[in-house]
Amino acid sequence: MNNKIIGALFLSFAASIWGAMYVVVKVVVEVIPPLELVWIRYVIAVITLATIGICMKQSWAIAKRDWLMIFLVGLIGNTISIVTQEIGTMLSTAQMGAIITSTTPAFMVLFARFILKEKITFQKCLSIVLATIGVGIIVGNGQIDVSQQLGGYYLLVAALTWALMSVLVKKIPQQYSQIVTTTYTSLVAVCSLTPVVVPRLKYLDISSILQPTISGGLIYLGIVSTAGGFLLWNKGLQLMNASSGGLFFFFQPIVGTFLGWLLLDETIGFSFWLGTLLIFSGVFFVIKEE
Repeated sequence: MNNKIIGALFLSFAASIWGAMYVVVKVVVEVIPPLELVWIRYVIAVITLATIGICMKQSWAIAKRDWLMIFLVGLIGNTISIVTQEIGTMLSTAQMGAIITSTTPAFMVLFARFILKEKITFQKCLSIVLATIGVGIIVGNGQIDVSQQLGGYYLLVAALTWALMSVLVKKIPQQYSQIVTTTYTSLVAVCSLTPVVVPRLKYLDISSILQPTISGGLIYLGIVSTAGGFLLWNKGLQLMNASSGGLFFFFQPIVGTFLGWLLLDETIGFSFWLGTLLIFSGVFFVIKEE
């Protein structure tokens, strides 16, 4: 199995994990505000990743010239993108989130062209068009409430910063363990948010947080979605070019819609299967392209 296939699998798993994340965030954010939620997620993720790294006896040394890129990835992707994503999710709907999220791969193609000098090929453009149409079919074309515009702006910032982060990850040398670099970028998020979040922790309702639904959601968000998701995403991007790798982001609405049907009794019709087929077609073109 070549590196492109392995990278595709990693990216697919990461996007699927994040597709489930939207359902969890929507529940947990009712009890824990977005900033506090992101901070708690990353504290759990850092502890998890550091423990794994220590047990696996990873080297934690990073050359001075590479610290700036690790800091930028942590600030732009792990901090700004995730915070704006969760605020946007809280203020808007799942449909709006899916529509705006679908712009991320297009932004990745543009950033990869200017930062990494990757070529914009016909197959990449075709793949993004097919997948974007697929997402549009899945989430429908319902009217967006004007009162949710602010949430839409936050989600757009999240899409832009996530695309930029995903391209900057390619600038971090592959010689470093993904466990180590993901730990450091997550630690950047913790340090960035600590001055703002710590004074507000006293206002959290501990009894509500200890409820199985909320505490279980935090464990999922911290260990599976944050530690595991970032680890798989960053490793997958190292094995593929950034502009093609972004297409796997489209797996999120597929998983989110499926879980809505499975857990929330939402209806899945022909449009879901047609949209899914178009998304997989776009992914196929990317994997096939050499």
